[in-house]
Amino acid sequence: MKDFIAGQDRALLERHGLASYDALWALQLEAVDEPNTERGGWSSVYRLDLGEAAFYLKRQSNHLTRRLTCPLGEPTFAREFRNIKRYQRLGIPALQAAFFAERRVAGERRAILLTRALDGWQDLEALLEGWQQRAESERAGILRSCGALARRLHDAGQMHGCFYPKHIFLRQNADAFSAQLIDLEKTRPLLFGERDRIKDLEPLLRRASLWSESEVRQLLAAYLGADADVEHWWQRLGSRRRNKEARR
Repeated sequence: MKDFIAGQDRALLERHGLASYDALWALQLEAVDEPNTERGGWSSVYRLDLGEAAFYLKRQSNHLTRRLTCPLGEPTFAREFRNIKRYQRLGIPALQAAFFAERRVAGERRAILLTRALDGWQDLEALLEGWQQRAESERAGILRSCGALARRLHDAGQMHGCFYPKHIFLRQNADAFSAQLIDLEKTRPLLFGERDRIKDLEPLLRRASLWSESEVRQLLAAYLGADADVEHWWQRLGSRRRNKEARR
């Protein structure tokens, strides 16, 4: 895959001498968390502040994902980068890539993914803290925004695969909220209609278990649109949740 630099970020990266794979790989930064070593290699995330702009620099080596069409594997960032571009093409609100490149170096499969920081946004997981203390209008705005985001995702024929509170970022604009998604690695086409939609939504509701039935129905109303059978979806989601809990 050819190296990618976003047009709006190229001049800034060039000004700081960071518009290449070599420069970004060699950059000394402190990781924001422990490296991910689940796939036999490693993958780390760093914050990069460049004056007026902030980014997250993600670097990995031999951290691969495999599928039928790629049995030898590819860097997980390559898959996430493709999904970022797909979301952009389909008009699904999501994080934006500033730079991507991959290399084979001394037997290693390396990749770099630089994304713009979502400063000014909060993940839903953080917003759920103190949920009951939030104004009713604020809670309703968050629910509507999450439902609308899920609808936009699924109407575009995509299934996120990790539709969790920590992957939904929101920003308040007056009385409304904007929402977008991160962590797109597991995105795949939505192939099985309602079954895939339920499969994508249920983990969100399970992790946001403090939401009341009325609040979940508000989210479903925003997701389904006017005159939809919210009761049917409420029952389907509850059934899947009970089945998941019974298998634990």
